Amino acid sequence: MSSKSDQLLIVVSILEGRQFPKSQRHHLIVQAKFDGEQLATDPVDHREQPQFCTELAWELDRRTLHQHRLQRTPIKLQCYAINTSTSARECVGYIVLDLRSVQEVKQDPKWYPLLSSKYTKLRPALLLSVTLENDTKPPDHTPERFKAKKAPPRQGSPVLAALLPERLEAVLVQQEGYHQIGPPELCCDMFLLSVTVAFATKLEQLIPSTLKLAGQGSEFFFYYTLLGNDITSEPFQNLLSPSFEPERASVRVRSSESVLRVFLGLQPSLQIHLCCGNHSLGSTEVSLAGLGQTGVDLQSQVATVEGAFVLQPPNRTKPSRPSSVPLDLLPTVGVSVTLRKEALGTQMEGKAEGGDGPQVQIPAQGGTDPQGLPSSLPPVDQRLPSPSPGIQSPFLPPPARAESPQPPQPQDQHHTHTESEADSLGEEASPHAPAPPPQEEELEEGELEEELRLEEVGGPEAGPSSVSVSAPKISIPSSAHHYCFSMDLRSIKNLTLAFPVSCTLRYAYQFFGSAAPIMTNPPVEVRRNTEVFLPQSYCAFDFAALPHQLQDTFLRVPLVVEVWHRDPSSRDLLLGTASVQLSLLLTSEKTRFLGPSGRQHWRQTHSDRIPVYKAQGPSEKVAELCYVTNLEDMGLVRAQEILLSDSSQNGQPAPQRAVSAPRQAAPGGGPAPGSAPAPGALPPRETPEYQAALELEMWKEMQEDLFDDQLKKKELSHMQALAEEWRKRDREREALVKKKEQEYNLLEGQLQKTLADLEKRERQLAHAETETQRLQTELRAEHERTLREVQEGGRRLQQDCHHQVELERSKVRQLEEERARHQQQLLDAEGRNRQLEKDFQLSREQQNIRPEIRLQSEINLLSLEKVELERKLESTTKSKLHYKQQWGRALKELARFKQREQENAMTRLKKQQQELESMRLRYLAAEEKEAVKTDKQELDDIRNQLNRLKLQEERRPGWGEPVPAPGGVVSLSEGAEEHLSRLLEERDTLLRTGVYTHDDRIISELNRQIQDAMATRPAH
Repeated sequence: MSSKSDQLLIVVSILEGRQFPKSQRHHLIVQAKFDGEQLATDPVDHREQPQFCTELAWELDRRTLHQHRLQRTPIKLQCYAINTSTSARECVGYIVLDLRSVQEVKQDPKWYPLLSSKYTKLRPALLLSVTLENDTKPPDHTPERFKAKKAPPRQGSPVLAALLPERLEAVLVQQEGYHQIGPPELCCDMFLLSVTVAFATKLEQLIPSTLKLAGQGSEFFFYYTLLGNDITSEPFQNLLSPSFEPERASVRVRSSESVLRVFLGLQPSLQIHLCCGNHSLGSTEVSLAGLGQTGVDLQSQVATVEGAFVLQPPNRTKPSRPSSVPLDLLPTVGVSVTLRKEALGTQMEGKAEGGDGPQVQIPAQGGTDPQGLPSSLPPVDQRLPSPSPGIQSPFLPPPARAESPQPPQPQDQHHTHTESEADSLGEEASPHAPAPPPQEEELEEGELEEELRLEEVGGPEAGPSSVSVSAPKISIPSSAHHYCFSMDLRSIKNLTLAFPVSCTLRYAYQFFGSAAPIMTNPPVEVRRNTEVFLPQSYCAFDFAALPHQLQDTFLRVPLVVEVWHRDPSSRDLLLGTASVQLSLLLTSEKTRFLGPSGRQHWRQTHSDRIPVYKAQGPSEKVAELCYVTNLEDMGLVRAQEILLSDSSQNGQPAPQRAVSAPRQAAPGGGPAPGSAPAPGALPPRETPEYQAALELEMWKEMQEDLFDDQLKKKELSHMQALAEEWRKRDREREALVKKKEQEYNLLEGQLQKTLADLEKRERQLAHAETETQRLQTELRAEHERTLREVQEGGRRLQQDCHHQVELERSKVRQLEEERARHQQQLLDAEGRNRQLEKDFQLSREQQNIRPEIRLQSEINLLSLEKVELERKLESTTKSKLHYKQQWGRALKELARFKQREQENAMTRLKKQQQELESMRLRYLAAEEKEAVKTDKQELDDIRNQLNRLKLQEERRPGWGEPVPAPGGVVSLSEGAEEHLSRLLEERDTLLRTGVYTHDDRIISELNRQIQDAMATRPAH
């Protein structure tokens, strides 16, 4: 522990700001970040000169300060504007302070402008000062005392910071499946950021003593967030000896090396939590700043941060851990964080395979369904067969799959319970069954041993002529995995043939369990230099195989896709073939997903474009094929024997059916039932019926023995499980007892230490009281003695002052006499000086009368005038050159101003013409609208008059006879005349403007209305 003098404080004083805009709805705060710790000022009003008047301080020692200065750790200040109504926070700008320039001598505050400021026109700034001060507070002996962390690496250069946006963020690009960091036009390199949780120890130390481990019934897992993606590890149930496979979560990042270093330096530490359900039992922090060290070249090396990190319990249950706790009892978790370039990652994939356990490739958030599957692939539960159906392998029929045929139930239900119960017991006991024999693991690559056996099932009512025979079965090794392979032929493009092609694709792969070819249907027409998407091109295969057998087959045997041209008038033509390398699928990233049963499976996906080469003749490229392949690993196969259907034997899908066939020979060696009987009568025990019944009874006894054996195995497995559970709980109880004993020992030590401290403190208090009383007595005596000395000294000082005054008065009298004598001497000297001046003036006049003196004076004057004229000539020449240059510049500036004014005048003229045109159009539209409105009003008046006249005629007696109405005719005639004259006037006015001609639409419409008005006008 360092001494008191080594403790320092870095104090940042934020005094005030200037040139900020005024805003009533916002407040300003300044947040400072150093060494992963953030401090902030209180909110102040958002005005032109905000007054912060706040000091922010960080505590550290001289050694840590030296490390920070070597690594050039900055102090970053960010200014935020907070909305008072919505509490939304917006970054206004930031300031970066260099720690190397901070000194212990107090310096004057300086104005620092905000970088990447939101207010670009005002250029706001803050008045800051940074100093180093000695920490004068008393030392803290508590174990939770603050300690400065190790200095992070240098975060980029100021030149790079000027090119970056004001805030670096990881933006998800869903279409490409990566995160973009930095400007896309500058940051175009692909990197792979991976996090691996490898192991964990002493996790039971995080559980409180009052919590029972075995009574929870929940699973434990590790949880962390990587670039906004929530990641959980494989759950485990035993905290005493946690066993889980190391998992690596990878994120693809598109950025540049320098920007990525800055981004990682600004990121907070990666927090890894140990969770049980929704509760966090403990957490640790892994700093990502170590990945951005400048000593690692990401082009050829891998940046790694790894180690065993101590898990700390949450604050609400965190005990005070003394320093005496041994390190081997602390809960730890092994974490490895790597950063590498994606090209380097693909080269090292083969070396790292199998070393870190399963890999989890984080998919894009926007392109996943609730099960975490990519949007391009259907879920496992919903993957139904397309018109090109998925081929079911004879090795393993998929469970709960819609396209898998179900075998029909046997007709005889009397004695089938024995076999069904035995099968169910075998399935229940299979998880606890012993390891398979080594002969099953030594199968040759490329084939599986198929053991087919026929079991006869019958009842007492079964006749002697026919016996039901079950379908054949296949024995599968317990180490085989259930795989699901699917391929989607997306599109075909870049056809080089000159004629259009009616294209269909075809392929077959016998390793998947079927020799029947898969074809796309219907054919699509493909033309040159076009891309066409293929319909009904998705197909899935379920099969069982050994992992090494799968890898060897995919590496040796490619999948060949044939491209055919179908012509209804002639035979089909093979255009070319494309070879799909399935080995590329094995090198792709693994992603984890949940199956229909809730178990975790693994998926690998690969998409690519491959050329289609000509089938005959030289290998010429015919087209390009785009495809997507997917391989799902469902884990180990549960069923050891499966039924072999006719579809798997014949290569075509068909439901399984029971085969009924007569028995060919009796066990006793008698003749077949279908043969002719012997001439003599046979004994009853030698008849075929008796032999069949005897065989049936023997088979029943054998089944009962098998059933008893399975029950015993099941009982043994249950007893073993109970014993294992008892041992597990016993170990948990022992661990809890040890933990409680350690805690009690620690508490006992703390109590003894506390009692000793209390006794020592009481003794110190008693000694301090006696010492205080002694000091009070000494202080009173010292005070009285000091008072007497002060009084005596005052009296002596008064006497000395009187004597000093007398001496000064005598000195003043002597000085007065000396001054009078000096004044008399001065008057005498002045008289002599005046007499000497008169003599000098007289001699000077006599000298000026001589001609040589006068000529010399004139020569001197002329020389001075010559020098002056030469100086003026030189300055005039320089001024002339300067004025000539200024005149040239003025002429150029005038020409530029004139050109700019002409361009502005042309722009204004065009704008005025556009405005005049728009005003003309609006005026014409308004006039036309007004005219239509007037016409509509006149029509309404005429209609009203007609209705009124009609009503008047109906009310008259003798309705129905024509009655002349001269007044109505006159009014109608006058209205038509006015309407006609108005239309003529409008047409003439528009033609006189010169804008419209007789061919315009509005003039044609007015002519039509005029003709209609003249036609409807009543004759006089």
